[in-house]
Amino acid sequence: MLKLVTSDIDHDGTPLEALDSVESLLLRVADGDQRSFAELYDRVAPRVLGLIKRLLIDHAQSEEVAQEVFLEIWRTATRFDPQRGAALSWVLTMAHRRAVDRIRASQSSHDRDIKIGIRDVDREYDQVAESVEIRIEHERVKRAMTQLTELQREAISLAYYGGYSHSEVAKILAIPIGTVKTRLRDGMIRLRDEMGVA
Repeated sequence: MLKLVTSDIDHDGTPLEALDSVESLLLRVADGDQRSFAELYDRVAPRVLGLIKRLLIDHAQSEEVAQEVFLEIWRTATRFDPQRGAALSWVLTMAHRRAVDRIRASQSSHDRDIKIGIRDVDREYDQVAESVEIRIEHERVKRAMTQLTELQREAISLAYYGGYSHSEVAKILAIPIGTVKTRLRDGMIRLRDEMGVA
């Protein structure tokens, strides 16, 4: 059994010689050394997976993200600069970022599903209450229509209930289109006033 002196241990309990070897392994991985990559994987995979699992909780997703991290390490090892920091920190930072990206993607997907679900839910409504409201509104309109002049009522009935265009109403009533528009406008203003609509 290897006996370690306290000064030979990093603040997180990793032997300093192991940190050095992770750095040298990563530099050899940057040169395309597959054996060094396999050894690097064996050395840091438990820490990478542990970090990711603390963030994601789900073991299957954590393994998937860890696999993505190691693929990224293989592809981007040439970007590692020992002057800017330790190799293990570089790897763990990459793992942390990937895990956070997965969390954000999952949250976005969840939010999207909720929005779609809410949109697709059939809203329950009381058909009896709705039909009563429609009937009451219809009665209000009928009462308000009695307050219009005969000419206004005739133009509104043809245009809104009959579905005729302004020019068709003008032909039916044998009056200029400008007169039809005036009757409709004045009639609608009076209807709004009678019904108390702003």
